[in-house]
Amino acid sequence: MASVNGQDDGGTWPTGLDEAIRTTAADIAATLRGAFDTGAPVPGSRWTVGEAAAHLAQANELMAHLAAGKERGYGDGTPQGLAEANQRALAAFAERRAEPLAAMIVEQAEAFLESAARRPASDTPPTSHASDTSHASHGELVTPMGPMSLDVLGSYLLTHMLGHGYDLARALGRPHMLNRARVELTLPFLITAMPRVLDTRAAAGLTARYAIRLRGGACFGATFTDGAMTVAPSPPSRPDCTILTEPAAFLLMALGRLGPWGAVARGRVLTWGRKPWLAPRFPALFSPP
Repeated sequence: MASVNGQDDGGTWPTGLDEAIRTTAADIAATLRGAFDTGAPVPGSRWTVGEAAAHLAQANELMAHLAAGKERGYGDGTPQGLAEANQRALAAFAERRAEPLAAMIVEQAEAFLESAARRPASDTPPTSHASDTSHASHGELVTPMGPMSLDVLGSYLLTHMLGHGYDLARALGRPHMLNRARVELTLPFLITAMPRVLDTRAAAGLTARYAIRLRGGACFGATFTDGAMTVAPSPPSRPDCTILTEPAAFLLMALGRLGPWGAVARGRVLTWGRKPWLAPRFPALFSPP
């Protein structure tokens, strides 16, 4: 897979996305069903296992509703707004038992796929700009992270499940469900979301061209011009800094689960170029919700 797309020639729905969504939901359910205590804390989070699982079940339902064309308001797209919406939703949903939540996560992932199969995917190109946050254009859906096409929404669902699935696996001492194929399928969402979660203060004044490469697979480019960001599905021709990352480490850094220095120390990140010192700054330019 040489680029971010990984798509069939005849459409924009990425090859393997259905299977990745379905099997990731099944892996999370299997992890949950082994939980004896859903009141156990999730490392690095204020949530318990039961709360994280309830949030996943609710989020999968939300995504299924969006794919079916139902309008659902959920926060204002900012990290604080999404966090507040999550807390309100959890307070109104009392289920914390492992088995019912595992079943709901799987059922709603399948409902999403069924609804997606009935809708044509948008042919919106996967190039994102910081200004793409206001209104949905034709063929796009309004989501908690702004307007996006159906295929990007599917990538969003997968990304969200992988992030919280990783958290649940850590909390319960089980293997995580991240692999290269699944991480590559998160890229359509991530290149759409990155400009929307850009920390403008951290990026202020930055002019740099990054090439981001996943070991053994996909790549994309991120260009900053005086703090303004553009993401493209191909690296720039003359990057200032190239970052080669082990796929799972890339996603964990993108979701705020892993710091860049820890990844470098473990040999999971390599950098080169005219300005390799820009590499550790890259993850710090974003505020993931």
